[in-house]
Amino acid sequence: MFLRRVARPLMMMAKVKETTGIVGLDVVPNAREVLIGLYTKTLEEIKAVPEDEGYRKAVESFTRHRLNVCREEEDWESIEKKLGCGQVEELIEEAEDELKLIGHMNEWQPWGIPDDYECEVIENDAPVPKHVPLHRPGPLPEEFYKTLEAIDTGTLKQAISASEKEEPTITSTEAQAK
Repeated sequence: MFLRRVARPLMMMAKVKETTGIVGLDVVPNAREVLIGLYTKTLEEIKAVPEDEGYRKAVESFTRHRLNVCREEEDWESIEKKLGCGQVEELIEEAEDELKLIGHMNEWQPWGIPDDYECEVIENDAPVPKHVPLHRPGPLPEEFYKTLEAIDTGTLKQAISASEKEEPTITSTEAQAK
């Protein structure tokens, strides 16, 4: 009886998450502490990436922001609301994935391409490998070619003034019926 009177109001004061609502994603009762630990570790591991790399700058930027929010806010609801990036359990998964990616990036070192590296260039008449999709853009509108020609010949102002004077033609049968 005593526990019901004392413990229930205390439990109501503390916001306890019962479920994430996502199958396979369990509630993490100490999500704030886990996030702080993961973000701190991320900031340490990203130091292995060269400082001038865009990947490092992006990871440091959003990780610092998220870490500051986690340190400022006390409960999971306010963290989720302030970050606006999903539930804290999802943020934990993202942070763990980012740590794995940092390890892969350090292994692959995509920024370490030697200066003398030569890339294979496929000429227009060379056969395209089967794994490369063929993308053939459609033709550009006739107006584009007229504008381009006007720019080349220096008659752009004349072409613009001529097009403004022309009356637009009605091509829709609905507009003619009105």
